Amino acid sequence: MRPVDRMNCDEAFRRFGDYLDRELTPAEMEMLREHLEYCARCARELNFEASVLREIRARARCLPLPATLLERITRVLAEAEGEPPSP
Repeated sequence: MRPVDRMNCDEAFRRFGDYLDRELTPAEMEMLREHLEYCARCARELNFEASVLREIRARARCLPLPATLLERITRVLAEAEGEPPSP
């Protein structure tokens, strides 16, 4: 890869969330992976962010949710997609 094709730390940092959510294009994922191979600082930061997300997900599984939550989420998603609300 040519140096002009490399991602810098600021660009990498801005993409960490999308990287962890797997919302980058394959080319962007590869550029970020290559940056992480030579940038220990960014690799540490990404590992930290990933560990925070894992902890949040683990704790969220233990939270009691209101019975109507799934209903509300389904309704909001249907409205966002332009479907008529179900009775």
